[in-house]
Amino acid sequence: MSQKDSVTTSQSSKSIGKYRWSICGLLFFATTINYLDRQVLSLTWKDSIAPEFHWTNSDYGDITALFSIFYAVSLLFAGRFVDWLDTKKGFLWAIGVWSIGACLHAFCGIATSGIITGDWFVGFHGSKEIISTVQDTALVINVSVTLFIFARFVLAVGEAGNFPAAIKTTAEYFPKKDRAFATSIFNAGATVGALAAPVTIPFIAKAFGWEMAFIIIGALGFIWMGFWIFMYDKPEKHKNVSAEELAYIQQDDIAESKLEGFVPETSSKVSFKECFKYKQTWAFAFGKFMTDGVWWFFLFWTPAYLSSVYGMDSAQAAWPLFVLYAITLLSIIGGWLPTYFVEKKGMNPYEGRMRAMLIFAFFPLLALAAQPLGYISYWVPVIIIGIAGAAHQSWSANIFTTVGDMFPKKAIATITGIGGLAGGIGSTIINKGSGVLFDFTQRNWSTINGQPLLEKYPQFQNAVTEKAFLAEKGAGNLEEFLKLLTTEGQNVVNGINTGYMIIFSICAVCYLAGWLVMKSLVPKYSPIKDL
Repeated sequence: MSQKDSVTTSQSSKSIGKYRWSICGLLFFATTINYLDRQVLSLTWKDSIAPEFHWTNSDYGDITALFSIFYAVSLLFAGRFVDWLDTKKGFLWAIGVWSIGACLHAFCGIATSGIITGDWFVGFHGSKEIISTVQDTALVINVSVTLFIFARFVLAVGEAGNFPAAIKTTAEYFPKKDRAFATSIFNAGATVGALAAPVTIPFIAKAFGWEMAFIIIGALGFIWMGFWIFMYDKPEKHKNVSAEELAYIQQDDIAESKLEGFVPETSSKVSFKECFKYKQTWAFAFGKFMTDGVWWFFLFWTPAYLSSVYGMDSAQAAWPLFVLYAITLLSIIGGWLPTYFVEKKGMNPYEGRMRAMLIFAFFPLLALAAQPLGYISYWVPVIIIGIAGAAHQSWSANIFTTVGDMFPKKAIATITGIGGLAGGIGSTIINKGSGVLFDFTQRNWSTINGQPLLEKYPQFQNAVTEKAFLAEKGAGNLEEFLKLLTTEGQNVVNGINTGYMIIFSICAVCYLAGWLVMKSLVPKYSPIKDL
């Protein structure tokens, strides 16, 4: 029996405390709030915000793409920020900033009214009336999109601190063999947030206005801060962590300290340059680059997909979205499976994690069938996207934990930030690309009674004539016009369907590609000893 196993066995014979799971619960709720805040826009823009500000898919794509890059760059520094301030203060700053950013969205309409017309001191309803009288729709689009981008910037800067701080907290409170499971639990907050969003946000927006949806959801973060202040401290300092539980938490340190040639970890900070010397950094970063964008695409575009392809408004889409994200709760298996490989199959943590990630990488291939089989029922793509989302969350819990397997604790938040930057770049590409692709395919590949849209309605070839034509037809944008033709009994084939097929196909193969590169860079368990 190895030294580590003997430590684990001796600890299992004692009754250890469970306070570490209370901390894990706090991380879960922080992640839930994190995802609720970022979902408000995706669930309100089609029905409420786009008609008010005349947005297109490309406008929304610009906002989501820039949010992704803001988030990514912020992640790079958020990790170091959390390392510098340490976990408690770092987390407080992060959630405080993102809660302010969430609430700022609500005031973009008033600010748009003030900038364009000079009418600043108006309420939410008053700003809508003023904006509706502005004839220059391009100006309304530019001003409103810019203001929402600023609000998303503040949100992104704050939200970027969540995962580096949560991963650092997990490394503080859990031994390596339990970290994937703990990570899968708090990472499930992303699913629960996404799950709660469609059954709350559209109805808040419908009852009180889209602005109040941002304010109410944004305020949850301030409540969480109070719990964090009173419940968190380092495990070695916490009065609720028993000596037995602390020994269990620190079992890896105890076992490693007895190994020949062991060098104690120093408290000095690590530089980005030092981190990039290791293949383990590049493996983690590439895995994030290839896969983060898939989840963000599903998160930001699925409500729009159900609207564009199946004609659902946000209230009608609430139940399908709820079911979709309920399916992703299966991701809890993602934390259990590597533990099974480690404890039952005798694999080291990295080997067990990579075996589990390979299994998860095959499930997104189902997305290849989402659009082709979508004619049967909207439930087909909903269920398939749910399974792909569960696979992503399982993958995500494990790829995060590979950082704790490979790197010393002092570098975890920084490495997590580097991976987050890579993931954000991938997310920016897919979100911006999706918006441009959807507008292109809708305009160029749609047909009316078998005749190409641009051939039947040449007004759409020019922005000026398009605006006048849509106003004459009583439609706010091209998609509304196509839906109007459908209600009139014309046979409309929306080209955006093909656009979604293209993106789904890209998403399907990203995980296998990411896994292959990660495995080639780090084929065996290779913890960093000289950082």
